[in-house]
Amino acid sequence: MSESFQISASFTVKPSLIYNAWLDSKKHSEMTGAEAICSAREGDNFSAWDGYITGKNVRLIPDKEIVQKWRTFEFDDSDPDSELIIRFKEIKVGCKLIIIHNNIPPGQPDYKQGWVDNYFIPMEDYFKSR
Repeated sequence: MSESFQISASFTVKPSLIYNAWLDSKKHSEMTGAEAICSAREGDNFSAWDGYITGKNVRLIPDKEIVQKWRTFEFDDSDPDSELIIRFKEIKVGCKLIIIHNNIPPGQPDYKQGWVDNYFIPMEDYFKSR
């Protein structure tokens, strides 16, 4: 049975800054500290974390939501892609980023902690200077 979870973090920048950085290769790479090849077009493929993560943009709602097919090289070839939903909610101090990660195959690493360690923590440092 597949797994799902939701996790969130708040940042002191506008949702548009995070949304645009997520979909821009140079900014995404700087934001996480690992190479990313991104696109701001629906239907385009992407990769992040030096190719560890790959997928496709399914739906893009500027400054509000990104939906992607998502997988790592740890997925078996027979595993379906997981679904990643990234929501950007404007709050008084900036942006609440909500990640909903669905359809994770059994036996995968702790992606919930991975989002904290590999995205939320480096993003905090990256956006402090913005």
